[in-house]
Formats: sequence, C-alpha cells, structure tokens
Amino acid sequence: MTQPSSRRLPLDGVRVIELGQLLAGPFTGTLLAYFGADVVKVEPPGGDPIRGWRKLDENGTSFWWRSLGRNKKSVTLDLKTDQGKALARKLMVGADVVIENFRPGTMENWGLGPDSFATDNPGLIYTRISGYGQTGPYASKPGYASVCEGIGGLRYVNGFPGERPVRPNLSLGDTIAGLHAALGILLALFERQNSQQGQVVDVALYESVFNLLEGVIPEFDGAGVIREPAGSTVTGIVPTNTYRCADRKFVVIGGNGDSIFKRLMTTAGRPDMAEDPAMANNAGRVEHEEAIDAALDSWCRSLPSDEILAILEEARVPSGPIYSVADMMQDPHFQARGLFQQVEINGKPLKVPAITPRLADTPGETRWPGGEVGSHNHAVLRDELGLSDAEFADLQAQGIIG
Repeated sequence: MTQPSSRRLPLDGVRVIELGQLLAGPFTGTLLAYFGADVVKVEPPGGDPIRGWRKLDENGTSFWWRSLGRNKKSVTLDLKTDQGKALARKLMVGADVVIENFRPGTMENWGLGPDSFATDNPGLIYTRISGYGQTGPYASKPGYASVCEGIGGLRYVNGFPGERPVRPNLSLGDTIAGLHAALGILLALFERQNSQQGQVVDVALYESVFNLLEGVIPEFDGAGVIREPAGSTVTGIVPTNTYRCADRKFVVIGGNGDSIFKRLMTTAGRPDMAEDPAMANNAGRVEHEEAIDAALDSWCRSLPSDEILAILEEARVPSGPIYSVADMMQDPHFQARGLFQQVEINGKPLKVPAITPRLADTPGETRWPGGEVGSHNHAVLRDELGLSDAEFADLQAQGIIG
C-alpha cells in the first residue's frame, strides 16, 4: 500500500459527507479523498450495492469497491428512519461539502435539503448529482448513465452509420458527471474564501456529456449540419482512424497535420498522395478520405503492428496500439508514471489505479483501500458525534446503523 506522506495534501481539512450510492456521487468522493479530503461515506445497512457488482474477491466484495471506496470512512445509517436522518444531519452540520445523488426531492422529503442548513451551516457546499438536474420538466425522471448518454448527445455520434449507437463498456456518464461535480466543488470552495457562504452545485449526467460535444451545437446552428456517427474516425479530420495490421492487432494513426500527412504517406509508400496538392490541407483530405483510408488500410495489413508502429515512430507520426488492461500493466511507461498503486486486502496485494492529475508538490495518494461496511461507525458516530455506548448499541440493535 502507498505509505501516507507527511506533506500536506491540497484538500486537507475539508470535510465531505458522501450520500447516495453507485457511481457518480461515490466517484466524486473518491477524487476528493485522493487529494486529502476527509470523506465520510454514508451507506445503507448492508452497504453500497456496488460492493457486490462484477468480479468479487474471496470475501464477496467487488474488486472495484477497493478502488472506488479508497480513503473513505464508511458509516452505515438507515436514512428512512428518524434516528438515521438525525445522525446524518449532525454529520452534515459539521461538513464543508455534501455530495448526494438521489432523485431530486428525496433529500427534501427527509428534511435534509440544502435550505434546511441555511442557519446551521451557511458555508455548506451542497453538491447534487442527478440524471437531469434539480429543475426543468425532466428533473423527476430517473436518469442512469446509459439513458443520459443518449439524450445528452454522446451516443448519437458514437458508432457506425446506419447501425445502432455503440456504448463504450464503461459508465462514462457517471464518471464524467463525477469529474464535473468535483470541479464544481473546488470552484465553490474557492469562492467561499471570499464570501464565506456555501452554495448548491447542481450537476446533471446528461449535461455533463453534453459538455463534451465540441463544435456540434454551433455547427448545427450556424450551418444546419447534424454530426452523424463516423465509426472509428472523427468527422471532418483526415486521416485519423484505426487500422488492422497483419498480426490482426489494431493501431491508431493520427496523420491530420499537413506536414505529418506528408511524412505518413511517404512512409506508407504513397509519395504521390504525400505530394498531391489536392491533399495538402485538411479540407482537401476530407474530400479524399476514402482513398487515403484505403491506402493506409492496405499498408497496415501488409505488416505486423509492432513494425508499423516502429516505422511511424521513426517518421514522427502520432500512432499507437489499442491496449487492453493486460497490455497497460505490462507497459514500462505506465509503470514509470506510477499509474498502478498496490494495496493489501487481508494480507493479499491488489493493484488499483492511481488518480490523476499529477501534482508536482502535493500529489494525491491512496492511504487505504475501500474497507468493510460500517468500518468507521465507532470512530465517527460514537467518538465524533458523541453517542454513548448504550445509544450506539441500541441503534445497532434496531438496525439503524447496521
């Protein structure tokens, strides 16, 4: 396990209460905890469902949880009970940041909405993550990442023309929303230094993917163009594509700079294309995309991928392989950059990914892996909130704290 450093981390002293479950809210909490925030994760008795998702270790806990739950204090509270809500409120009164990703209105129904802390904790940064945001006609609709990636425009441009839209085998909508939420929290913390006031950070999954659409909106409004799916290419930029090599492996080639294109096509045995005035700039290459891709496809199929990449590297053409996780873990550059950190689970080593961005003087760190359900109940509920042994035992017996 990474040894905790003695240096100050960027978010040291920031207290975060993470409510909700699954991915968007918890990923936000993971980002903040990695850079030093004191994150208390409030789980229902039995724990966040993600603890049981996908591949499980010998204790029946998902390997994913050991990464997603890292550096967090796990507290169990049944928020459907008055006692559970009262304890959650005490935690929130003492917090700098709250993260919740319930359906809009849920926290208000529990008496824990942001307005209820205006007097008790006016500096609270109350972060809300939902499918469609806290306002508008769709606010109450359930919004999983899969659905929000569709309505937010990401799925429309992803895939091959005429075929069903393709989903990357990841919950991108959730993680992208988590990144937006973390950014919103940091902006609000920065602003609070001047105003001494907190505020609500309203993050919607569909808006988070909408934020990635580059020129799609102005191109439609200004030119009436709807960007369509383009397979493994990017519309309007040529050449940038994926090609199969003689060993059946794929490589990515980005040769869309004017001088790069010349070097690429010369290297690929097509000096005629390299010197063709009709292909000297991107606009011309877009018109000749089919011919350019056919030439590169033919060249790549003639050689194994490692030779193709070696030739392109020598020619200073941006290119690379398509990596699986096994490839990443064997790659010396990934190793040199410290992208894998080792933790221990019951004495057994487990690799988890490091979290970027990389800060030169105050980098984040993995201090401990995701722990067991309620592993910090005593430390937080009894020691910090001051529950007596009898009160703690009574809440335990009622199943309120698991």
